[in-house]
Amino acid sequence: MKRIPCMEAVVAVLESEGVDTVFGIPGAAILPFYAALRGSSIRHVTVRHEEGGTHAADGWARVTGNVGVCVGTSGPAGTNMITGLYTALADSIPMICVTGQAESAKLHQEAFQAVDIVEVARPVTKWAVQLKEPAQAPWVFREAFRIARSGRPGPVLVDLPLDVQRGTCRYDRDLDAPLPVEVPSPLPKAVRRAMDLLEGARRPIILAGGGVIIGEATEELRALAEHLQVPVQVTLMGKGAFPEDHPLFAGMAGIQTQTRWGNAAFLDSDLVLAVGARFGDRHTGDLDVYRRGRTFVHVDIEPTQLGRVFEPDLGIVGHARPTLAALLGEARARGGPRAPGKWVRRVAGLRRALNRRDDFDDVPIKPPRVFREINDFFGRDTTFVTAIGLYQIWSGQFQATYLPRRYLVCGQAGPLGWEVPAAMGVKCAHPERQVVAVVGDYSFQFLMEEVAVAAQHRIPFVIIMINNEYLGLIRQAELPYGMNYAVDLHYGEGGIDHVKAMEAFGCPARRVELPGDLRDALSWASAAAARERLPVLVEVMVEREANAAMGPALDAIKEYEPLPELISADWSD
Repeated sequence: MKRIPCMEAVVAVLESEGVDTVFGIPGAAILPFYAALRGSSIRHVTVRHEEGGTHAADGWARVTGNVGVCVGTSGPAGTNMITGLYTALADSIPMICVTGQAESAKLHQEAFQAVDIVEVARPVTKWAVQLKEPAQAPWVFREAFRIARSGRPGPVLVDLPLDVQRGTCRYDRDLDAPLPVEVPSPLPKAVRRAMDLLEGARRPIILAGGGVIIGEATEELRALAEHLQVPVQVTLMGKGAFPEDHPLFAGMAGIQTQTRWGNAAFLDSDLVLAVGARFGDRHTGDLDVYRRGRTFVHVDIEPTQLGRVFEPDLGIVGHARPTLAALLGEARARGGPRAPGKWVRRVAGLRRALNRRDDFDDVPIKPPRVFREINDFFGRDTTFVTAIGLYQIWSGQFQATYLPRRYLVCGQAGPLGWEVPAAMGVKCAHPERQVVAVVGDYSFQFLMEEVAVAAQHRIPFVIIMINNEYLGLIRQAELPYGMNYAVDLHYGEGGIDHVKAMEAFGCPARRVELPGDLRDALSWASAAAARERLPVLVEVMVEREANAAMGPALDAIKEYEPLPELISADWSD
């Protein structure tokens, strides 16, 4: 077997694992890796900050389902990646971060930019490892990809000391291939028990979490729901797992990203089949309210997720796709497709009666109107990227999603600044797609230097900024305490003119202050991004004191209206 530079073997592994783009910043301690990368088919996008690189790799991974890769040098490059690693771990995103390191003999001598990044990264990764021998290089990376993909996916960090990078190893890419990844199937008796519970319920719902999308199980989910005529809800991470214009769509339940009618439907349900959902606290709220009167069947690929938040009535370990397929097979064996019953009609009635308004003509613009225009203008295949804050909550409450991997959100970690680099990663993965980043004014400022990267590499997408000139979510959270420590961001008092900032990057931008101008601005931005091959900003000035409907528990939202004909009737089959 031929002996080659071990970094060439590593790059060959990356290529065979389906990586076509990596994001990173070169540095002295990672140059042997970059020298090998130059001779490969892999595109390298040089970012402006290593955290931005991790978020770009994250976006690439979310939209492709493959393992994203970010590269940096030693010291602060690795520590800058920690937020991105945590974000990927929290949202089950497969990613590999590669860091350079000082020479092995210098690590105990406090050498320049020598930090024990493996120990720093261990709590926010599935595996953190330092390469010790050049001969291990291709095999450590094969294992890194396997671990990133296996079970509940997540990030891996591989640290490369400079002297090890310079070594050689025996490797033949024709004799190597990706390692197999186990796809666990559920026990047949557990499937039968789950179907017994479903058949015995009067008002069941299926709750689709992010695991349905990660597991490529959306077709199985839809087939099962249609066969049984069971309404389907989604979590924030599960948006896109089920078309939101489907007759069986039952909205979203939660204390922040939710629909009023989704909360009402959930509270009326008597059984929840949760697939690939982790019962995050922003979804459940008060567990006593969330669990009261309902039976829970929890399906997850990761055994330790079962019972982590509360004990289900039935736990099933299994990959989402074979588990939903097995449930469908069991349902078909017990009878033909069902017709819609009273419970399905009840959910449809709640949707008609409890939809929130989004047709406001007020000035300043009310945020729901922005999302009405977004829903009306952009096509079903558009990929949206959003992060954390009031704009994420409004997005979850108002934005419609129809297809998997078209609504990307940093749901659990919630790092500000995630949207722009993530959108860049999405566009690199799918240049043919329309990509839209919905951002807040403050979040945009966290990593807005990555706009320069998108401009340099001609990576076009539309940025829609919901600007209330506040740290709006913090302001809303402070109201019960009578405090007002939120940063005031309006122009002239520490704020930024975002239109001028975009123009400084060489990118088009427009500010909108009237609701009647929104559609024209979106049309202009979409055309300009495609024509100029640049990121384009539409800054929408919204009502400063606008709040998002939230409550400590599902039944605490003060927006319900009297529905005597719906509430008093017995809608059980």
